[in-house]
Amino acid sequence: MITQLMVQPSSFIRSGVRMSQLGEVYIFKFTHELQARFEELLNKNKQDALSQAERAELDGISELSRIFTLINAQLAAQAKWCPRQLEDLSDNELDSSASTAIPPNT
Repeated sequence: MITQLMVQPSSFIRSGVRMSQLGEVYIFKFTHELQARFEELLNKNKQDALSQAERAELDGISELSRIFTLINAQLAAQAKWCPRQLEDLSDNELDSSASTAIPPNT
């Protein structure tokens, strides 16, 4: 088990998370505001310019992203849903606010 100082991932859920429909599946995504903050912190991290508080915030958002990736992958697998082309995405936009692992078609 890894011990680290981080902002609790659950603290972002109320204002930083939305549900989005992709095909027949609803997945968890970050709001545009939380996604922008995440990207800002990632960029500062690349420049080695994060304060201790920003590091804790980045770690919390990163953990929430990992949790959503797992949940979204499970939802997609249970629904046996996988977009075949980008046009199949209901939002018709490329959005990196949630990572979804798509199992291969069986």
